[in-house]
Amino acid sequence: MKTRVLLLALACLCTCRLLLADEHHPYDPNAKLGKVSFPIPSCAAGQQASFERGVALLHSFWYEVADEQFKAVAAADPHCAMAYWGEAMSLYRQLWDRPSAADVKQGWELSQKALSIGARTGREREYIQAISNFYAGGSKWDYETNARAYSQAMQVVYQQNPQDHEAAAFYALSLLSSEPDNDTTFHKRKEAIEILTKLFQEDPDHPGAAHYLIHACDNPQFAQEGLAAARAYARIAPASPHALHMPSHIFARLGLWQEDIQSNLAAIAAVEHNTTGMHMGDEHKVHSMDFLLYAYLQIGEDKKAKAVVEELATIRPESIDPSLGGYLNKMRAEFPATYTLETRDWKGAEALTPPAGAPVYYQAATYWARAVGAGHLRDANAAAAALKQYDAMVEATSTSDKPFLAKSMETDRDEAAAWLAFAEAKNGEAVELLRKVANKQDAVGKGEVELPAREMLADMLLEMNRPQDALAEYQRSMKIDPNRFNGLAGAARAAELSNQLAEASQYYAQLLKKCAGSDSDRPELQRAKSLLAQNGAASR
Repeated sequence: MKTRVLLLALACLCTCRLLLADEHHPYDPNAKLGKVSFPIPSCAAGQQASFERGVALLHSFWYEVADEQFKAVAAADPHCAMAYWGEAMSLYRQLWDRPSAADVKQGWELSQKALSIGARTGREREYIQAISNFYAGGSKWDYETNARAYSQAMQVVYQQNPQDHEAAAFYALSLLSSEPDNDTTFHKRKEAIEILTKLFQEDPDHPGAAHYLIHACDNPQFAQEGLAAARAYARIAPASPHALHMPSHIFARLGLWQEDIQSNLAAIAAVEHNTTGMHMGDEHKVHSMDFLLYAYLQIGEDKKAKAVVEELATIRPESIDPSLGGYLNKMRAEFPATYTLETRDWKGAEALTPPAGAPVYYQAATYWARAVGAGHLRDANAAAAALKQYDAMVEATSTSDKPFLAKSMETDRDEAAAWLAFAEAKNGEAVELLRKVANKQDAVGKGEVELPAREMLADMLLEMNRPQDALAEYQRSMKIDPNRFNGLAGAARAAELSNQLAEASQYYAQLLKKCAGSDSDRPELQRAKSLLAQNGAASR
């Protein structure tokens, strides 16, 4: 549901509105953001610390606060070319979203101002040229082309300045930002991991090293390699709610639900009890709630999960950064979809309604969930209606303000079509469609809080009374998405129906252990307790 590539990196969500208490210190100067060393000999010596704070803010994707910091440096030293570099960098929100036409124009003007002022060192000039490359092109500006041009320029900075940790961090980030969609070679990602792992070892308090390493490893194939960085980032930059949340990307990948929960609770608390002097919009809170909801559902904390869904309805749109363009509506569609499908409330999923006024690409999740729910109920008419709506939204997205999102909607579209085929008793077609999506996810990865297509395939096979085939698919799914409630419960049930009672007992025991102390009344837990009790009685 959430393989949205760029927008899913709202997983990297970190913009906010600034409350200025002091024009020279646009936030708490003692806020802990990690350690950064970025010499700017062309600028006034008194601006060095302020500039480095701006860079630290960039490394935690706190873009608007970073922008204000660089503006303060420019105001104090108008001839500091690197201050304008910093402002231009604040508009290039890598791994988050593509800059608007206005952002590109402003970034170009800022980079040209930096070039015209000039810098005394070749290193500074290389940084400025790199960001200028990103904004170059005028009416022919193209995101993918310019992202590659920026990355190639940053490679030069990195190679020319091998001792510069900032060059290493920013070059590695550029590799991730210019990675082609659906790249199964991961060659850029692997290079970034190599650079960042070395940087993290050499400079363990560098915010970019830990943050970008988490992003580089935010894929099932690499998640384990990001665990040390995940457990360090919140300590490095505790003033940033994003740094508190970001480790949960790795925890969710590895099924470490308690760490996932604690990470997001800490991020939410940081927003609700803000002591930094900086305004933190509720987008920080909502993003953490997304991961919190998913984690609660995996350990059977259904009442807490439901409370997260209900709390979302109380959050006001005006408390969200306006530049996020409907992010709250995106979550208002996705939270109920996640809750109903994870709790296997098929009727509830079939009855979902999209948030009023949301862009079509944010409403689409509702119709995907409707199709899945209707498929499980074998309600072919409802599934067909939901798929028709979804197809219309893909078409509308292709001509919207974010046409690039249409391609990222293919996964949900194929899943919806598969459940329609299942409802129509076209079992072969249904299995083929889901297997195609599952194989693609195996190859390129999936969203952290996205329902696994292979688990869906196993569910479908189980409903087709093919328990042995279903068990094999559950087992494959759990290698990529471990410790999921429905993965364990489904595997247990499939093993039970295949008369593999020892294996069923093992999976049920794991499920009960993961959900120990939960408030869930899901039938899967009742079945687990019943079977284990029977086996215990039989063994006595």
